Amino acid sequence: MTNTALITGASRGLGLALARSLAGEGWNLVLTARGADDLERVATELAATAIPGDVADPAHVERLARAAPELDLLVNNASDLGATPLPPLAGYPLEVFRALLETNVTAPLALIQATLPALRSSGGAIVNVTSDAATGAYEGWGGYGAGKAALEQLSNVLAAEEAGVRVWWVDPGEMNTRMLADAVGAQEAAAATDPAKVAAALHDLVSSRPASGKVSLQ
Repeated sequence: MTNTALITGASRGLGLALARSLAGEGWNLVLTARGADDLERVATELAATAIPGDVADPAHVERLARAAPELDLLVNNASDLGATPLPPLAGYPLEVFRALLETNVTAPLALIQATLPALRSSGGAIVNVTSDAATGAYEGWGGYGAGKAALEQLSNVLAAEEAGVRVWWVDPGEMNTRMLADAVGAQEAAAATDPAKVAAALHDLVSSRPASGKVSLQ
């Protein structure tokens, strides 16, 4: 039987690299991202199902869940950086902060809730992509880090509540992505790890199915 994965933020970066890795092993893929054109190109390349949209939109979450009635893996990879240039918390725009939490915390939980029946049925797994900013005190990263810290604790509790589903919250480390370039500049981002290398390690995690818990891929 072919395994099915639903990956958010799949048009670039780690989401795209993981989609390519899983497709190479014959996985059936349901992919989503906000950029419809980029997502369609990826879906064509990987013979995947593309459902463009914003994970913070409840109607889009419902569409995704309907597209994967049988599901073995949910990867909550989509996230926002927040305000840029990265501001100190003393001046962080609160409307931006609220929207950031919607995308980085509430949306993953909404998608988990919508897909849990399928994941319970298959004994599947959830990967929530977090960050070392969830635990480290990095100037300017307070908004993003606060959301990722919340996602980590959400994952921790979910793992305790859902014994039949694997739940991994994964710190991928710094990767050469557009998001990192937006935060620190293209030159510094270019020195970070290739997302394909991180995706290979994440694919190994999914294949080996260790107990639920926090995983560092740095």
